[in-house]
Amino acid sequence: MVDFSYPLVLLFYFFVLIATIYSFLKNEKRLIFSSTNTKVRKNLFKRIDIKRIILKDRLVFLSLVLMIFAASGPKIGTRIAPIERTGIDLVFAIDVSSSMKAEDVKPSRIQKAKFEISQIINRLKGDRVAIIVFAGSSHLYLPLTTDYDAALLFLDKIDTNMIPTQGTSLSSALNTGINSFIDDEAKYKVLTLITDGEDHEGMAIDIAREANSKGMTIHTVSVGTVEGALIPEDPLKGVNEFKRDKNGKLITTSINESILKEIAQAGGGKYIKFENKPSNYSDLINAIDSMEKRKIDVEIFSEYQDYYQIFTMLSLICLFLGTILGDKKIPSQNWKGRYVN
Repeated sequence: MVDFSYPLVLLFYFFVLIATIYSFLKNEKRLIFSSTNTKVRKNLFKRIDIKRIILKDRLVFLSLVLMIFAASGPKIGTRIAPIERTGIDLVFAIDVSSSMKAEDVKPSRIQKAKFEISQIINRLKGDRVAIIVFAGSSHLYLPLTTDYDAALLFLDKIDTNMIPTQGTSLSSALNTGINSFIDDEAKYKVLTLITDGEDHEGMAIDIAREANSKGMTIHTVSVGTVEGALIPEDPLKGVNEFKRDKNGKLITTSINESILKEIAQAGGGKYIKFENKPSNYSDLINAIDSMEKRKIDVEIFSEYQDYYQIFTMLSLICLFLGTILGDKKIPSQNWKGRYVN
């Protein structure tokens, strides 16, 4: 199998082709000499070896062709090698309810959560990742994948307007997360619940306990502070205000640490905080790294060996020969001795 490190360099062959055609058309003028008499041609080319000139031109042309090919970085597959990938299946369930707009962590709870998750994804190696969004209901937003660039792209698009049903149904998020795994080896599965923990349902702890009994690990992450903060109205509505309840009182949202700690304990995982501190993700990434990894799949690929050196050397040899080769005829020596009778 042949591949190129810089395939665009091969486009220079197009310019070589144009130059060759131009040179061919220009050289047609030399055919005028064919109409002259034999005596004139002999005088014109008495000392010039046409065959040598043609050979010189062809050597220089071949040198150019080989140099372009060498510059493209030709590689030839030498053998097929198996590569084992190990990792775990990691599902992030992200709360997108309106309370995640609170700004007790900067710039906001939802933005803080997205940033910390992006730092984790950037450090994954071989693990599959999926994303769930939830509020009053939950949805699988990104199925399990090893395409981390796609995961970061999907993560960036998450906002608090994705699910119209408000609330924070932790049990729904857990069920969706559990169902998003695609095989039965539960000990290699990690579900991370990222939320402020408000409006929880009592079933969440039982669901986490049952999942852990099958080998799955469930971590919980709180985003926000115990003191809480007001919930900004949607700026798209053109209102610079905060949410109020039915009685017109401002709503303060604070994290519910107790329920998140209980879910983490029941799920055999850790409870972690995303606060106004740098590198909040480190505790979670350490927990993930400490887990036993499994072989997810085997990738087969060709091991390539570079061959540009060979073509570079051939190009230089052709150029050298084309340069030193003369274009004059080697004069023949007539014998001027004497015949003996």
